[in-house]
Amino acid sequence: MSPEVISLAAQVGIALQAQRWQLATAESCTGGLVCAAVTEIAGSSGWFDRGFVTYSNEAKVEMLGVSPLTLHAHGAVSEETVREMLAGALAKSVAHVVLAISGIAGPAGGTAEKPVGTVCFGWQRRGYPAQCLTFLLPGDRVAVREAAVLRALQGVLDLGLPAGG
Repeated sequence: MSPEVISLAAQVGIALQAQRWQLATAESCTGGLVCAAVTEIAGSSGWFDRGFVTYSNEAKVEMLGVSPLTLHAHGAVSEETVREMLAGALAKSVAHVVLAISGIAGPAGGTAEKPVGTVCFGWQRRGYPAQCLTFLLPGDRVAVREAAVLRALQGVLDLGLPAGG
């Protein structure tokens, strides 16, 4: 894990701890790498609640309540699916903030509409609307997954968490 990822995870921890808030993650293409990054930080048990690794569509449905209709209509790599992953993570955790990731890390699996490197992200504070974005991340599988972890963690900070307790 790169020093940049660890540094960003620590910043997320400081921001969440200042609020006494918890984070939960719902990951697909990153396969738990966000969880690994945040648990590298000593004391993360004070601000990290849980992670859902929902690599398959079946796991998204069973663990997070993603609708099979959404998956059929929009695919696993879609903002619609990520939005439902966020809702499921909020419903099945005590977290105040959740993030979700679903993408195509490659080297195979891309299409003309959704090439390798397409990654959908979502972030949500409990009681607030979800924010979802899609990025085309460059590089091979390792690079796409690392960039996805960085983007996911930065997105938590971009929620504009209030300072102080």
